[in-house]
Amino acid sequence: MEELQSALKGNGLTLSNLPEKGRCLLTTRDFHPGEVIISQQPYVCVPNKSPVESRCDGCFTTSNLKKCSGCHVVWYCGSTCQKLDWKLHRLECEALSRLDKDRRKCVTPSIRLMGKLYLRRKLQSEKVIPTTATDSYNLVEALVSHMPDIDEKQLVLYAQMANLVNFILQQPDINIKEIAENFSKFACNAHTICDSELIPLGTGLYPVISIINHSCLPNSVLVFEGRLAVIRAVQHIPQGAEVLISYIDTTGSTMTRQKALKEQYLFTCTCPRCIKLGQSDDIQESAVLEGYRCKDEGCNGFLLRSSDDKGFICQQCGRVRDKEEIRKIASEVKSMSEKALMSLSSGNQLEAVSMYQTIEKLQRKLCHPFSISLMQTREKVLKILMELQNWREALAYCKLTIPVYQRVYPGFHPLLGLQYYTCGKLEWFLGDTEDAIKSVTKAMDILRITHGTNTPFMRDLLMKFEEAHAEASHKLSCKDE
Repeated sequence: MEELQSALKGNGLTLSNLPEKGRCLLTTRDFHPGEVIISQQPYVCVPNKSPVESRCDGCFTTSNLKKCSGCHVVWYCGSTCQKLDWKLHRLECEALSRLDKDRRKCVTPSIRLMGKLYLRRKLQSEKVIPTTATDSYNLVEALVSHMPDIDEKQLVLYAQMANLVNFILQQPDINIKEIAENFSKFACNAHTICDSELIPLGTGLYPVISIINHSCLPNSVLVFEGRLAVIRAVQHIPQGAEVLISYIDTTGSTMTRQKALKEQYLFTCTCPRCIKLGQSDDIQESAVLEGYRCKDEGCNGFLLRSSDDKGFICQQCGRVRDKEEIRKIASEVKSMSEKALMSLSSGNQLEAVSMYQTIEKLQRKLCHPFSISLMQTREKVLKILMELQNWREALAYCKLTIPVYQRVYPGFHPLLGLQYYTCGKLEWFLGDTEDAIKSVTKAMDILRITHGTNTPFMRDLLMKFEEAHAEASHKLSCKDE
């Protein structure tokens, strides 16, 4: 790993090992908010598979696609992406072309990702594709797999997937046990590639980025510029500090976050937020985010279970909510949610939005105003209303989510910035130019830190901001006349 250490040195980083955490990246100089700490192209990546739309294997776009005439599995938007990918896809195309039609349908993104991993290793070993300190199969070998911690059912699944990869590639030097272990590495180390608005596009393996550890209070954020993974500081990181990102959505309670991390990444987080588990502040926060509201609608107190387990007591005013009453409303919410999901799946958006609005009313009676469940329902309503082009009502729901976003996310979080941006776009579209400027300004203050200032997304945002300013100035001059 000496070559990697040398490469990291140029980025102001060093590879280290910490007790109970393993490998990590430490800074060798100060980093400031918005500064790029490190970036990396994927060792291998694949677009998501969707029955609705396909994506280009090169740039993940959905426009002007043509299917590869050889394998009939992979799509490209044009000759540029196809040529850039050809060295690797030539081998993949040969392998996929040997499969019959039914077997090709079984080739999931995960199977393709693993196949591409071994084909890239082969091309690098044959020096068809160059190997560098940050682009090498050796880095994949060094990733943690957590194989001893995986249950038998999952191991059997990995073995079945490994056999399919082996059947597709037909390379005698490939070890099935090693393929299965690499599937386990994917589960712990692969990243979801998202666009600038954090919409998932595909999956990629970034072996150097994977060295960075998790914290529920991260000092950095991972964003993507196309397929390039970029780590930016979101606060001042002093020399000698560990670079930390979040692997999960950190909005939930400590128990919820711990459960998600244990299930997906097979470790227990000991960050400053997680070590407070069971303390009074943590209990209160959990009750607010995932608990119930006071029966008195004018009270914003949080509820805790009574000692006799017959109800929940408001910690602010002392009123008790009956356990059976809460169970009844929760049961209604669950039943209605299942129906709403079915309506949405069948494409009946008007019916679905009506149901989710009913769920939101029930949750307002049941949940604390800062409840994550209530926020998530409002987000679903917002999304459907925007698809239905009901802009005014969509704006109302967007505004309802903002206070919860402000509470559950740190000041410089891309999701908070993007929610302000959505709010600003709706306000501008509806002619509320002054409010739009305020919302877009808040969005830019956050997103210039998380997304940088020179990306196409940020240039577009800046252009919208300038247009809104010009429109506001024009309206003001018309009033003066």
